[in-house]
Amino acid sequence: MKHLVSAMLVVVAIIHLLPLSGVVSSDRLTALYGLNFSEPNLAILMRHRAVLFGILGVFLLFAAFHPPLQLAAFIVGFVSVISFLWLAWSVGDYNGQVARVFAADIVALLCLIAGAVAHVAMDRVS
Repeated sequence: MKHLVSAMLVVVAIIHLLPLSGVVSSDRLTALYGLNFSEPNLAILMRHRAVLFGILGVFLLFAAFHPPLQLAAFIVGFVSVISFLWLAWSVGDYNGQVARVFAADIVALLCLIAGAVAHVAMDRVS
């Protein structure tokens, strides 16, 4: 069970680390999201968002191998994924690149559910 918990957190970490490449440039952000980020204020905000996703991804990765942090990792993972899925669903009409992000977050949600169930099952056994 502990390997399943770790594996699921690693997958969610990788999904959260993917946007980190957006820190490099506005062109990279455009490739990720299919939008124009040439406006400097928007580029700053989105590149900072990429940094925050990197921090979250590193935390999830660290927690995958540090059991005392796993509950916190599941909580922040669920908040991150569910908030994006809800926002995208409630706004709608997003482009193909954002649809890919939506699909990746569905995968992340399924991994979080599987990992959290395994985490709870492990706690009940011990």
